[in-house]
Amino acid sequence: MHVTLPDGNRLDVPEAATGADVARAIGPGLAKAALGIRIDGSLGDLLSEVPGGASVEILTERDGEVVALMRHTLAHVMAQAVTEYFVAQGALPTAIRLGIGPVIENGFYYDFDLPRPLTPEDLEEIEGRMRAIVAADLPLERFPLPREEALGRYRGSGDPYKMELIEELPEGVAITFYRQGGEGGFTDLCRGPHLPSTGRIAPHFKLMSVAGAYWRGDEARPMLQRIYGVAFLTAEALEQHLWQLEEARKRDHRRLGAELDIFVLDEDVGPGLPLWLPRGAIIIEELERLAKEVEEAAGYRRVRSPHLSKEQLLLKSGHLPYYREDMYPPMELENVRYFMKPMNCPFHHKIYAARPRSYRDLPLRLAEYGTCYRYEDSGALMGLLRVRSLQMNDAHIYCTEEQFEAEFMRVIELYFHYFDLFSIDDYVMRLSLHAEEGLGKKYVNSPELWRKTEAMVRQAMAAGGINFVEIEDEAAFYGPKIDVQIQSAIGREFTLATNQVDFAQPGRFGLSYIDENNQRQTPLCIHRAPLSTHERLVGFLLEHYAGDFPLWLAPEQVRVVPIADRHTPFAESLQSRLVKAGVRAEVDARAERMNAKIRDAELYKVPYIAIVGDREVEGETVSFRSRKGPDRNAVPVGAFIAHLRDTIVARSSAVGPLPEAAGG
Repeated sequence: MHVTLPDGNRLDVPEAATGADVARAIGPGLAKAALGIRIDGSLGDLLSEVPGGASVEILTERDGEVVALMRHTLAHVMAQAVTEYFVAQGALPTAIRLGIGPVIENGFYYDFDLPRPLTPEDLEEIEGRMRAIVAADLPLERFPLPREEALGRYRGSGDPYKMELIEELPEGVAITFYRQGGEGGFTDLCRGPHLPSTGRIAPHFKLMSVAGAYWRGDEARPMLQRIYGVAFLTAEALEQHLWQLEEARKRDHRRLGAELDIFVLDEDVGPGLPLWLPRGAIIIEELERLAKEVEEAAGYRRVRSPHLSKEQLLLKSGHLPYYREDMYPPMELENVRYFMKPMNCPFHHKIYAARPRSYRDLPLRLAEYGTCYRYEDSGALMGLLRVRSLQMNDAHIYCTEEQFEAEFMRVIELYFHYFDLFSIDDYVMRLSLHAEEGLGKKYVNSPELWRKTEAMVRQAMAAGGINFVEIEDEAAFYGPKIDVQIQSAIGREFTLATNQVDFAQPGRFGLSYIDENNQRQTPLCIHRAPLSTHERLVGFLLEHYAGDFPLWLAPEQVRVVPIADRHTPFAESLQSRLVKAGVRAEVDARAERMNAKIRDAELYKVPYIAIVGDREVEGETVSFRSRKGPDRNAVPVGAFIAHLRDTIVARSSAVGPLPEAAGG
């Protein structure tokens, strides 16, 4: 048979040739350097057969994608090391059961059913055994087995996990195994691909942690122990990754939220139901103040709605038919069923419908920071980024079809305003579309309206010169939407903001307006949340700023530190002047040393630490430390307060001109 090389030349090779055979046919030097093969664009290994007529490219360590082969082989090396480790401790081989061990971003993992829980000390020992297996340069081989023979390998050991995987494979699919170390060596059910031997694994790997993982992700199945590892082709890449992980640990909003007294999660309250502490409540109030100012200038009208409603409202809106699994269960009182509201939109539709509307009333923009409740799966909950109680920067814009494009793009412009304010530059605009197979189940069954509104969004984004990507099967049940996918400072990707088109609910609620020809028409509705929810936005900003908020958003803006007790009255008068000027300030009058007080303020990431002693009392000045600028001494109090006010009013992330010291 023949294969086609990257330069277009044909190469004759024997029937059933493997990737290694192809490499040898090209030349002995390449055969020695070869680590994998690309077959018709897909990554493969040197152990597998190459189909006749395929386009092939031999891969060496210069090809970055071979890291996937290395990580997959390391998963098998880890499984071998774990097995040997427990057998050496006296465990029976049948007591060590293996789940699955795939490649993941930056590394690999393997799930184990073991005689006892693993400890950090175990990981060190297992990693040491892995390095010994790599140094032994054990050759890998691939072989298929008939279904019954494959099942027989695991029946004797009573291993339910591998048997389940084999039994689920369709008839006609090859059941393959990889063995390392020759006859009697460690063998695992696997379709590959792998490196040709353990010695080809670069030594730049590390076992990171152990976590519980349900078999196949099903909470009703056994809990296994999952060992995570990372692996890279170079020492520099591994070092950079470990640094990023440490940075992520420092920036994790759950850690910072506890250290900075922003929020708590309490089991007595319930998972996913955060409690905002006073410092967190200040951040929320500042964000609401921002949104209200921006929305008032943009012509929004504020409304309020209750936290629950009768069942019939949510049947009419479509939330019960399409969104039921994400809602809290109903309450029944006086033979009436009530639900906690999952979204604000049904209430806003009722507010729209409370008065007759003319085309002269449109666009009508109704805004609310309403609290919604969604029963997120417990496994999906994560600090503030995924919760069950959420306060959304919500609004609904009712407009004519002719007004749609302008209104939709005004929302996009709001995004850019906020991105600039918060210095957000790593994001993707995603047009989330429906999927035909979901009509009537996940999505409202109106194919023509789906096509029409999706085209309207495309047209609006294109006319505005906005770059976006399209993703199928991510729309809201009532229409397409633009989701803003954010990459956080520690690498998490999530939806921060959304701009949705609703062609279904206005008709369901009988919403209408009288047009200029005195005809009754149904408005379009745009659902938008540029600032997401308080929970998600604060979680994001904690990581984005590493807890070091800009002055306007900092819960405590100035900490006044008197050097001695005799300076406390002046410190308190300074605090009073700051508070009257709209600056959040506190005095640390504790019987502690000044350096200890300064350290505590720094741990709270207070933007300014104002220090007052004899010189400051005598001269009506202040000396301060700034997290964003140089330290200053003997600055007139009035100049210091004016500097703070200017920075706060501008909502600036940068430090403005600093005040002059006393005497110039």
